[in-house]
Amino acid sequence: MPRIPYYDVENATGKHAEFLGKLKPTLNIYKMLANSEYGMKGFIRMGNALLYKCELDPVLRELAIIRVGRLSRAAYEVFQHERIGREAGVAEEKIAALRDATIEAAVFTDNEKAVLRYADDVVRNVKASDKTLKAVQAFLTPGALVELTLTIGYYMMVSRFLETMGVEGEEGQTEWLKTAKL
Repeated sequence: MPRIPYYDVENATGKHAEFLGKLKPTLNIYKMLANSEYGMKGFIRMGNALLYKCELDPVLRELAIIRVGRLSRAAYEVFQHERIGREAGVAEEKIAALRDATIEAAVFTDNEKAVLRYADDVVRNVKASDKTLKAVQAFLTPGALVELTLTIGYYMMVSRFLETMGVEGEEGQTEWLKTAKL
């Protein structure tokens, strides 16, 4: 249940209305973010940069995002990014392993395990240890490592926003929750 009202997008005017009109579909997260015109714009731009304009491999990105969502117990985020992850090429058995909180599962490559350990370390400890940092440095460029770290931090923020504001799930999420093990 939302803890503050969703913004009535029908009442938006000017540039705010124009920006909202570009967001299709109008997801509940967007309706909540719309309460802050400039906060929403910055939020969306950063998210789009991380999703569409980075060198970080999309499969590694989505594994990290799903892991952050699970560690944050943010059902909305995990639900959305399991779908996005599939579209990016994340295999179903890897999504299932993440549902079981098994980041050391044999289905993950060594590089994927290193990314998942790094995500865990950043979420749980704020600063990654030298060991987990060096493990991802071994195969990521400095740019991709910055993008991975920004992605982890951004999706920590997204998860906290969703949970604190009480953003309701989208179509299909109720059924999904029956098997999600969050």
